[in-house]
Amino acid sequence: MSRRSSKACLLGLLTCVIGAAAQAESSIKLRDHCPPGFELTERNRCKLQTLYQNYDSQQFAGVGGPRTGLPAARDGFSPQQIDLGRYLFFDPLLSVDNSISCASCHHPDLGFTDGRARSQGVGGSEVRRAAPSLWNVAFLNSFFWDARAGSLEEQMQGPLYDAKEMGSNPVQLLADIGTNKNYLRLFRDAFPGSEGPPTLDMVYTAIAAFQTSLISLNSRYDRYAHGYHDALTANEKEGMNVFRSFVARCAECHTPPLFTNQQVAVIGVPEPEGHAFDEGAESVTGNAGLRGGFKVPSLRNVAKTSPYMHSGTFATLREAAEFYTLGRGHALPEEEKQRMIVHWHIWEPNLTDTELDRLVDFLATLTDESFKPRVPEAVPSGLLPIGTLPEALAPGVVHSL
Repeated sequence: MSRRSSKACLLGLLTCVIGAAAQAESSIKLRDHCPPGFELTERNRCKLQTLYQNYDSQQFAGVGGPRTGLPAARDGFSPQQIDLGRYLFFDPLLSVDNSISCASCHHPDLGFTDGRARSQGVGGSEVRRAAPSLWNVAFLNSFFWDARAGSLEEQMQGPLYDAKEMGSNPVQLLADIGTNKNYLRLFRDAFPGSEGPPTLDMVYTAIAAFQTSLISLNSRYDRYAHGYHDALTANEKEGMNVFRSFVARCAECHTPPLFTNQQVAVIGVPEPEGHAFDEGAESVTGNAGLRGGFKVPSLRNVAKTSPYMHSGTFATLREAAEFYTLGRGHALPEEEKQRMIVHWHIWEPNLTDTELDRLVDFLATLTDESFKPRVPEAVPSGLLPIGTLPEALAPGVVHSL
């Protein structure tokens, strides 16, 4: 095929995609049913239902006992608010130059991360840390690696308005949404009785509603926890026992069933070569004892969210698991060893290669994407939703149009 013919083919494909998107977006209607795992109440609200509600949080806890209740979940949004949030989440309209969306850094096919050691914003700007997963954020009480936000609404304003991330601002965001006839109609559907154009609070509420619908609690581990012990192989059960043991102590911070205790911990993860030391939660709290401290992430779908740690330091789960057995503070620069207070759980368990392999086997059982939301075929702005641009038109994972 000649270069001219190849170019014409690609342009034709792009024209078809854009044409289909424009046609679809004009007929977008919000769903009137809840996402999987939620029950619709008489007041048109989606209530999360899970088998973990049957368990007393204090009973059978032990060290990572399986039949332990979950923290309270944030729910109670309408189906229309959740679906509107889904469209906003994938719409590049929310960025300053219409080049990226929330899904650029939190892609559903990458465990709601982006597969990068450090995320990239508008113009390819590299941000300071890796994108954390959004699975099960409905259960979390703080957000960002340094735990500086206390709600999803507060958290999302960081990337929306950061010059290195989505680069927008409140005035532009409201102007872009408020002048779009499709969004005006959809916001009226999602917020009945509201008068005038959409407000920032409505935008934040809708995106938060969608994020709280990202539930992952149907993994093979969960089937085991609920009583089907053949859900795990012998190797995986061995890995679970290592995970829960008083030697490895993994479960004391990555506490089932959420697989995080939601605390900030100083574990001494090194920064990649060439990057300055990250003070972590110390820069937020002013507490020197939290220097280099970061939130304990949930391990749900962890096999899908490489690379690992706030800095993307470790490329594989095996490397991340091995870090914990190489000795307290072993990877820290000498000047930081004297200043940092490494968590007392980080010691020298001296796990064998076989035990580390079994740990990785077990972590793979936490994968569950059965409720993964569908990427919209079109979004109200008429732009191409992130995640649907043909790979032939952009290298690698799509992050720009």
